[in-house]
Amino acid sequence: MTKIRTTTARVRPGIYARGADTVDAILKAAKHVLVEEGASAFTLQRIATQCGLKVGHVNHHFPRKEMIVQVLVEEILTTGEDQIDGVMRKPGILPEVVLAELIVFMLNYIRTKNATRLYTELWAMANNNEFVAGRVEALDRYVQTLITEFVMKTNPRLGPEDAGIVALYIYGSTKGMIAFAGYEKPWASQMPQITNIAVANLIHLVKTITPEVISALSPFHSLGVTDRATPLVPQNI
Repeated sequence: MTKIRTTTARVRPGIYARGADTVDAILKAAKHVLVEEGASAFTLQRIATQCGLKVGHVNHHFPRKEMIVQVLVEEILTTGEDQIDGVMRKPGILPEVVLAELIVFMLNYIRTKNATRLYTELWAMANNNEFVAGRVEALDRYVQTLITEFVMKTNPRLGPEDAGIVALYIYGSTKGMIAFAGYEKPWASQMPQITNIAVANLIHLVKTITPEVISALSPFHSLGVTDRATPLVPQNI
């Protein structure tokens, strides 16, 4: 499998080179503020206080807050890519097992405090920041591409387009649970059962669905009723 990266060479902006202790401390503080306090508290002043520096020192390395956002988001999402890539590159394992392990990995990961709060804040920031929006979308496309490849290996009857749709459904089904069963969310305690259901049903879907079924499905057919049945949505809405 050819590894697909979503970005070019990653270089931290700022005065000093990548790996500088002060830059690392600033980024660590910035991530802490984002996770613990949210995007509304994400200011140079708050970041400086968190890492024990004066605002001027932070500003010396990162003249604009947007530069911190860019580097922080890049490093957070790159780590996510590498973790997912590691799950899907175990040699000698059936592709359906790889998919099952990925589903378990993603659902376990979104149960963590870091994932739930961090990704929620990144999604919020993406509404007003083109870089964040583009980088989050790039990660989503990267993961979908990986899943698509293993969907096709598990079910060779599916071509790239159909497998891509199935892959997007799998990714969305798992990622979307963060709002309901992520860290401190209402149904967090039920995530183990949710994970079992997800693995069993999503893998069964991948192994059994066909291009003919995908093209023939409609909201009515999928429920076992005819197109002439009473509409599920009132027509006057």
